[in-house]
Amino acid sequence: MHRTKPLILIAERDPFMRYALARALEEHFELEFVADGAQALERIHAHPPALVILEALLPTLDGFQVCQQIKKDPDTRHIPVIFFTLLLTEERALHAGADGFLLKPLHRERLLETINRLLTNVSVEQQAQREE
Repeated sequence: MHRTKPLILIAERDPFMRYALARALEEHFELEFVADGAQALERIHAHPPALVILEALLPTLDGFQVCQQIKKDPDTRHIPVIFFTLLLTEERALHAGADGFLLKPLHRERLLETINRLLTNVSVEQQAQREE
């Protein structure tokens, strides 16, 4: 199946926030939602997304654990990870390997800018690797 839009996996337990994120992003991206950390890792390994958005407070594995596992795996470490949370945990998120950090509430334009910047960075890096 060929995708015309990049796939973003969003690990968010709050159904209201999932709805808000869907409304903000569905025009630009293909979205998939999971409600816990274990599901996020399963999904990432089954169908690697272009980018992952994590809430810090997830059941089974928290966002920090999920991010660490994504970044330590050679098959997934290239996938950009953004934390989108209420918690003031930017330093901890970055230490876990996050590529971006945004505090809730949702600011659509800031989120879109962050996603597009990270996806552009990945594309540039992949192109450079192909040229080597």
